[in-house]
Amino acid sequence: MKFKFNNKYVRWGLTSFLVIAASITFYYLIFHSSNIHEKFSLIMGILMPVIFGLVTAYLLTPILNFMESRVLVPLFDKFQIRETRSRRKVIRGIGILVTAFLFVALIYGLISMLVSQIVPSVEGIVSNFDSYVSNVSNWIDQMLDDNPEIGAYLSKTFDKFSEQLEDWLNHLIPGTATLIRTLSLSFINILDVLWDFVIGFIISIYVLASKEHFAGQAKKLMYAVFERDSANKIIRNFRFTHRTFIGFLSGKIIDSLIIGVLCFIGTSLMKTPYAILISLIIGVTNIIPFFGPFLGAIPSTILIFVVDPMHPLNCVYFALFALALQQFDGNILGPKILGSSTGLTGFWVIFSITLFGGLFGVVGMIVGVPIFAILYAAVRSIISNRLSGKKLPSETILYETVDYIDEDGFHEAMPVRKGFKRKRTENFPQKENSSAERTQKENTCEREGTKRK
Repeated sequence: MKFKFNNKYVRWGLTSFLVIAASITFYYLIFHSSNIHEKFSLIMGILMPVIFGLVTAYLLTPILNFMESRVLVPLFDKFQIRETRSRRKVIRGIGILVTAFLFVALIYGLISMLVSQIVPSVEGIVSNFDSYVSNVSNWIDQMLDDNPEIGAYLSKTFDKFSEQLEDWLNHLIPGTATLIRTLSLSFINILDVLWDFVIGFIISIYVLASKEHFAGQAKKLMYAVFERDSANKIIRNFRFTHRTFIGFLSGKIIDSLIIGVLCFIGTSLMKTPYAILISLIIGVTNIIPFFGPFLGAIPSTILIFVVDPMHPLNCVYFALFALALQQFDGNILGPKILGSSTGLTGFWVIFSITLFGGLFGVVGMIVGVPIFAILYAAVRSIISNRLSGKKLPSETILYETVDYIDEDGFHEAMPVRKGFKRKRTENFPQKENSSAERTQKENTCEREGTKRK
C-alpha cells in the first residue's frame, strides 16, 4: 500500500503527535527547567572552543575581506597574474596569514601593555593605598574643622559603619580557606578559558578558509527546507542582521580605540596620575553605548581624587575633559564612524541597554543595541506589510494627529504641526470634512438604515 502524506488521517495523526510533543516540552520547561539548564550548560561547555572559533572568525572576517579586496587582489592584478583557482587559494592563504598575524599582534600588544603599564599602576595604587587613605582623612579633617555640624553627623555614621565592618570581618576570617579554594578554582577556570581560546583560534582559521563554502551550504539548506520566496526573505534578513552586527561592533571598537588614544593624550598633557590606566578604563567602557562613558569616567574621577584630595581642581579638570570627550564622541566621532548602523532613537538605545544588560550583564550591554535594532526592524517590516495590505501609508507622522480614518481619508483631531506636510495618497487623500458635511452624512446613513428595517 502506497503511503500518502496528504491523507487526512495521516495529517491528523501528525498534528496530534506534534501537539503532545509540544505539551511534554512545555511541561519540562516549566517544572524541570533546572535539568534542562544543566544539560544545556554541559553542551555549551563542550562546544565552547567552537563558539570561540566562530565568534573570532566572524570578527576577523571584515579584516580578511579588506586585505583581499583592497590589497592582495589589486597587487596580483598589477603583476598580471591570471584569475585562476590557484590564485584565489594563494590570495586566501596570504590574507589569512596577515589577518592572523594582526590578531596575534593585537593580543600580544594588549598583554604587553597590561604587564608593563597597567599592572605597575595597579601595584602602585595598592602599595600607596595607606598614604591615599591618609590624604583623604586629612582632607576630611580639614573639611570637618570648618563645618562642625557635618563632622558630628559623619562621626555618628562612621561609628555605625565601624560596627558593621567589624561584624563583616568576624564572618570573613573563618571563610578564608573557602576563599583560597575559590581563587584556586578561578585560576583553573582561567587556564581552561585560555585553552578554549587557543583551540577556538585554530578553528577560526579553518572557518575563514572556507567561509564561502559554509555560506553556500547554509543557503542550500534554506532553499531545501523552505519555499523559494521564504528562503529569499530569510537570506535577506540574515544579510541585514550581519550588516547591523558587524557595522555596529567594528565601528564601536574603532571608536573606542580612538577615544582611548585621545584620552591618553589629554591626560598626559594635564599630567593626570595613572594616565594609561585611566585611558584604558575610558576606552574599554566606551564600547558600551550611552552608559559606557559615565561608567568609565566616574571611577577614574574618584581615583584621581583619592590620589590627591588636597588639589580637587585636578579632579574637576578631568571631569570636564571626560565630559568634553564624551560630547565629541557622541556628536561628531560616533556618528561619523557608526553612521545609522542601528536606526534606533535615544530612548530605544537606553531601553535595549537596560533590558539586555539586566539579562546578560556586560555582554548584553554591548550587543543589546544591535540585537534590539534587528528586532525593531523586523517589527517595523511586519507593521509596514500589514498596513500596505490594508492600503494604508506607513509614515508615522501621518498618524500623530489622526482622529479616525474612513474611505475618504485621514481626519485630524488637531492641526498638523508646523514644518510638516502630509503626503497625499491615492487611496487616502487628505480631506477634512466640515461639521455640517459630517452631520449630513450621519443623517443619510440613519435614513438608509431605517428604510432597510
